[in-house]
Amino acid sequence: MKDKIILIVGGSGGIGLACADLFSKAGAKVVLAARNKEKAEEKARSINENGGEAFVIRVDVTDHESVSDMVKEVIENLGTIDILVNAFGTGMIQPVLDIKPEDAKEVFDVNVYGTFLVTQAVVRHMASGKGGAVVMFPGILGKTVMRNTSVYSASKFAVTGFTKALTEEHKRSGIKFSLLYLGGVGTGFWDNSRIEMRVQKDKMLTPQEVAKAVYYAASQPGQSVLNEIVIQPESHQMV
Repeated sequence: MKDKIILIVGGSGGIGLACADLFSKAGAKVVLAARNKEKAEEKARSINENGGEAFVIRVDVTDHESVSDMVKEVIENLGTIDILVNAFGTGMIQPVLDIKPEDAKEVFDVNVYGTFLVTQAVVRHMASGKGGAVVMFPGILGKTVMRNTSVYSASKFAVTGFTKALTEEHKRSGIKFSLLYLGGVGTGFWDNSRIEMRVQKDKMLTPQEVAKAVYYAASQPGQSVLNEIVIQPESHQMV
């Protein structure tokens, strides 16, 4: 990973921060892109003080101009993006009849439209350079469903379908696409009034465990690709 440029979108969340630690320790230049820059800037300072290289960019993934400016800034200042980690998203677990339409729209705007905007902008440059890796997080609810996840699962199934279609479009582009179907991860994701579900974070996956899977997916050698992987807490095996 020495001197590779890693763009982590969702760089203020638990998974994004853990990925920044792991990739920076391997010698990569890490860019943390987030709407709320405070946690990202704190992590970047820590990385830089310990001999790594980390940068922070503000981005609104639902705004085309903001996303375009983010990618342009990274490429102009650092160089070609080698790895894109789409670690952003917003959650919702509610009965469909209780969901406010504006809340559902926000979930689709962030999880689907945002994923489209960010991925399109980065893949455009990766394709011209004939290489790169993209790591997506449809989560386990982008593979299967459970009660009260209609809107959230729909957004995550869209990410799965979007990514699988991209692999068909870019068979000759040299880009590797990986889908990570993760069970519950103990992050701030659950601290959301729209998630009506009791959880035990201490029994979930840790962001550090997830970061190792991201690193493994992004560092596959030669022509090998980690297309899909399911990682679940021990109590939810084989979903």
